[in-house]
Amino acid sequence: MTGSAPNTVKPTEPWRQRLIRSLLYGRNVDRAAKARARVGLAILAFAAIYAVIGGRLVMFAIGADNHAARRTAAQDAIATARPDIVDRNGEVLATDVKSPSLFGEPRRIIDKDEAIELLTATLPDLDTGEVRERLSSKKGFVWLKREITPKQQQQIHRLGIPGIGFLRENKRVYPTGAEVAHLIGLVNIDNQGIAGMEKWLDNNGLADLHRAGFATDRLQRPVELSIDLRVEHALRDELLKAKDKYKAKAASGLVSNVKTGEIVAMVSLPDFDPNNPKEAHDPDRINRLTTGVYEMGSTFKALTLAMALDSGKANLNTPFDARGALHYGKFTIHDTHPLGRSISLSEVFTFSSNVGAARIALAQGVEAHKAFLKKLGQLDRLRTELPESASPIVPKRWSELNTITIAFGHGIAVAPLQAVMGINAVMNGGYLIPPTFLKRSEAEARAIAKKVLKSETSDKMRYLMRLNAEIGTAKQADVKGYYIGGKTGTSEKVVGGRYSKKQVLNSFTAIMPADNPQFQVLVMLDEPKPLPETHGFITSGWNAVPTGGKVIARIAPLLGVEPRFDLPPSERLILAASRGSQ
Repeated sequence: MTGSAPNTVKPTEPWRQRLIRSLLYGRNVDRAAKARARVGLAILAFAAIYAVIGGRLVMFAIGADNHAARRTAAQDAIATARPDIVDRNGEVLATDVKSPSLFGEPRRIIDKDEAIELLTATLPDLDTGEVRERLSSKKGFVWLKREITPKQQQQIHRLGIPGIGFLRENKRVYPTGAEVAHLIGLVNIDNQGIAGMEKWLDNNGLADLHRAGFATDRLQRPVELSIDLRVEHALRDELLKAKDKYKAKAASGLVSNVKTGEIVAMVSLPDFDPNNPKEAHDPDRINRLTTGVYEMGSTFKALTLAMALDSGKANLNTPFDARGALHYGKFTIHDTHPLGRSISLSEVFTFSSNVGAARIALAQGVEAHKAFLKKLGQLDRLRTELPESASPIVPKRWSELNTITIAFGHGIAVAPLQAVMGINAVMNGGYLIPPTFLKRSEAEARAIAKKVLKSETSDKMRYLMRLNAEIGTAKQADVKGYYIGGKTGTSEKVVGGRYSKKQVLNSFTAIMPADNPQFQVLVMLDEPKPLPETHGFITSGWNAVPTGGKVIARIAPLLGVEPRFDLPPSERLILAASRGSQ
């Protein structure tokens, strides 16, 4: 048997390995190429690992502010977003802007002394001791300075201090400055309302939304106010001029829609810039129209006469004894310009007779007088959207003497806005409408109005207001074409427990047009001084009245009140029309 060598058969390589080897090395590749490929794979693997690590570091760096924000939410307040506040025409009165704030993370700071030195050198207004105390604490997060400038942020960023960072917060700004300061109010460093409409916003749900986390963006609807910025500017400008001209201690004014109760303009001087909150702490810069209470003087006679007419116990021609002073116990009531005769109810108004007003009130009786003023909202604290309001000062024991003095505006102190509400009711047909700083339609106003006077009483009072502008103390405010009506008030201030004839609070309230009132204007001057052109007089007719006339001339066109000329006198246009309609 012939021997033969066995056949050598190479093992067959699985097709999967052949495919992988072919893809990795190609065909007929030597060992050196295989080694290089393996090194390349290792490099790729390590590069991928480092890329993941680097990506995570970038994410942590970008997300640092978010983490800080979460920490801050638990420990320090963050200035959250607020809705814009706009006037009735959409002009922005308050809005948010983004502003950087500086914070520190004490646990991450390597060299505290170096960090303090660099920060205080960049921000000289930082208190070194306070910064040291905060950075030496064991907290994870501390504020160092709120609301820094972008330039300061850039300078600090370049220092590269570990553990020092920035948060973008909402900062409240007021584009109109002091124009509507007392109405808008202001916010604190955390963007929380602390006065005015800003505080009203927080008290009416905004603070709750912030706590719930639903008010952190700028998608909130603007809050529309009743204020007209154009009218506000004109009123403030004229009051500034009057305050300066008559060297008054203060000046204030209101424009109110008689039919809706909307406050169209409100100014109290001296005011402040809400962008500079420190000014708001000055006690002389209070809102005299809602926070202050004053004896309103003869403007209160409008309420006294309205009471008599509405009761039916008197009419425009009813006579009242004004032949001399009125004596009551040890007190004596005088008229500034005594007539020495009996005068009609109409003359009590046009001659502004204290004696006549006192006798009218006495004829009604103490309880009737008290009930009437309460019905017109003069004895209770007036509540509006503004948190700042004061309670009236009312006699604890209301005697006949109180009724005598209150009849001509002494012995009771109310907020001027409160008096405006009462006079609005006397002028608008007898409807008491709560004032508002938000937009309101006539239909909405009528739904909440309370009928407090007869319509014919209102007609007669409008006639008296117009008559006073024709022949009485309001003549200097009779702007041609606008058919205004008005009433003056000069209230002597109490100095050292006694009324002073040299220190007075003057007021002038006007309506336009008198035959169909749309708006009431109130002007007040606190302690005006006599001038040569006023012949040494300081009463309302010489300063508050001409100031009111200038205000009306500027704002009437803005309010859409069309001028009308060659109108008949009040007796024919108002009184005769009233009789014909009854």
